[in-house]
Amino acid sequence: MELRRSSRSSSQSSSSRSELSLSPERNTLSTPAPELISPLPSQASPLEQNRLITQGYLRIAHAMQAIIDPEFRPGGVSRMMPNWFGFAPHASQEAGKGILGATIAHRIIDAAQGEPSPSVPSALDRVGLQLPQRFLIESLSHALTWYGLPRDVAAALASMNGALNIEGLGDPRTLWCTAQRFAKLYMEAPGKDPLAKAEAVVATLERCLNQGNVFIFTDIGGSAELYLHWRQNVGSPPAARVLAEFSRPGSHPDQAQRAYTFALEHAHDAPRPAEFARLLPDVASESLVVAAFALYEQSRLSPSPSVRDALIGIANNFLAYQEQFTAVQPAFMPPKPFPEEVPRAELMQALTPLICLEMGPVMWKFTDYACKQRDRDGRFLTSQATEYNWAVFADRWPPILQSFELGYQHPTALWVAPPPLIRPDGRPTGAD
Repeated sequence: MELRRSSRSSSQSSSSRSELSLSPERNTLSTPAPELISPLPSQASPLEQNRLITQGYLRIAHAMQAIIDPEFRPGGVSRMMPNWFGFAPHASQEAGKGILGATIAHRIIDAAQGEPSPSVPSALDRVGLQLPQRFLIESLSHALTWYGLPRDVAAALASMNGALNIEGLGDPRTLWCTAQRFAKLYMEAPGKDPLAKAEAVVATLERCLNQGNVFIFTDIGGSAELYLHWRQNVGSPPAARVLAEFSRPGSHPDQAQRAYTFALEHAHDAPRPAEFARLLPDVASESLVVAAFALYEQSRLSPSPSVRDALIGIANNFLAYQEQFTAVQPAFMPPKPFPEEVPRAELMQALTPLICLEMGPVMWKFTDYACKQRDRDGRFLTSQATEYNWAVFADRWPPILQSFELGYQHPTALWVAPPPLIRPDGRPTGAD
């Protein structure tokens, strides 16, 4: 069974890497660093784009780690604190799991066009869905039917979540709240019939995750590509030269210098500085990216492992702030809603309890994070994982930082490359 390449992806936007070209007066580069980032064909499916992004991040992660860890060889394993790009392939993989779930949901909807399924299990059987989490997928499907959704629609919306941390639905409170939110999205979705309304929900998720992944990769990945090529031309630059000579769109040398100085002064603060809108209000997040590269260079010259790790940690937070505060936010909360979609912020809220980050043998789960936080509404009948919205920066920023800390505790885990995503036909993505 071969997954179709859908025209639904034609409306997604992927910025050209040429938009990241920098002023020749400031930088010596004119072409991208070779073989780090593959082009993202606009005609490729979201799953194929995700595969290329994950592979690109892997190459960048190894190149960056070689800067801060003199003993590291690309393709190997580093026991030193990882750079931000060490996390990026795994985060991209999680986005890919959501896109894969949307692809499966599309198939269920397509199959129902000819003949409605007599039951939820038969709707799942049509696409060969035999995930270990099938029981929970069926549980969410049945919960959706109790809200009046047709069986095929319920199976499609539930299977859309199957590749994420669907174990979070083992809490009945989370299951019912999630079903209620998806039922509301379906009922308010555009479309003339049930399958069209379900299609709108699924397509919204696919576009949201794909665009967010592309936005981050183009922004942060593109900047890393430019930096690594510039570094090839100038050798191993001291931090001062990075701050003075390297730039990226929107950055300013004086702001990058302030951010770098702040990092040196607060490297050993606990908790690690992260609230940069308050701590560095006059520094654009784009300038934080330049400061991060300078900190990576300084870290390899640091006199002790504790100083080195402290500088890498703040550099990672600088990059993550640009990633989350600036790059991905338009995908989660577009300036203008798309009339053919459901509200993306509401969709991300429904998905929030299922968010996770698998780093090789280590798994970070949003449900584990939420259960240790303050109960926001004080109601026992509301699970704490449902009280957040991943689309809201203030809700996702602290858990992202916590996931970093878990990665720092298991640095070698990050160098286990994510396995290929497997489609319902048993073939990995990219095997066309």
